[in-house]
Amino acid sequence: MSASHPAHDLPRGDALLSTRTKEAVRALLAPVVRLAIRLHITPNAVTVFGFLLVSVAGVLVAMGQLLPGAAVLVAGSLLDAVDGALARATGGTTAFGSFLDSTLDRAAEAILYGAIAAYYLRTAPDPLGPVLLALVALAGSFMVSYTRAKAEGIGFSASVGLAPRTERLVIIVAGIALAGIGFEIGLIGAMALVATLSVATTIQRIWHVRRLSLAGEAAGGINDASRES
Repeated sequence: MSASHPAHDLPRGDALLSTRTKEAVRALLAPVVRLAIRLHITPNAVTVFGFLLVSVAGVLVAMGQLLPGAAVLVAGSLLDAVDGALARATGGTTAFGSFLDSTLDRAAEAILYGAIAAYYLRTAPDPLGPVLLALVALAGSFMVSYTRAKAEGIGFSASVGLAPRTERLVIIVAGIALAGIGFEIGLIGAMALVATLSVATTIQRIWHVRRLSLAGEAAGGINDASRES
């Protein structure tokens, strides 16, 4: 995405989804972007509406309406790509847009995994395992985002890794849909995969920033940054 709505963990060669796949999805969304321009809809409005759709999806998932929840979640997630494309097309890039986008992304993830936990609390005979797995997947997802934000705060780029946000969304949507058609193990497996890949991605980003930092120090161009979080 643009500076107003920066691309979420921009695709690199080590990500699960290829750059070509993501560009193909953006191309499919181009008519939506053109319609938004004609209707004078702002990127921030798209961001907020996408967040509201994800919130609705969370309610549906918590109520056990998994297939409708997955469908609404797909719609809300696609809008998350539209806002950035719209910002680029209209030149509406702002610092607040970037802040709003990132903040609502984290809130949406919290709502989604909270909804999955609520679903298992309502339906599972023994919900402890699935609920803990949802919490681990959420914590891992937050760490992936935090490592990138912290790296950018000290002057590095850290958009590397197997499972940036788009990949995690695809996995969890697939898991919800599988559970919705009766394959409950699909959602458990999806959360386990998100948790595992999030940890791996966090480690990849730590290692990446370490390499950049050492290279900068060797060149004499970067001082030790503050360790305060």
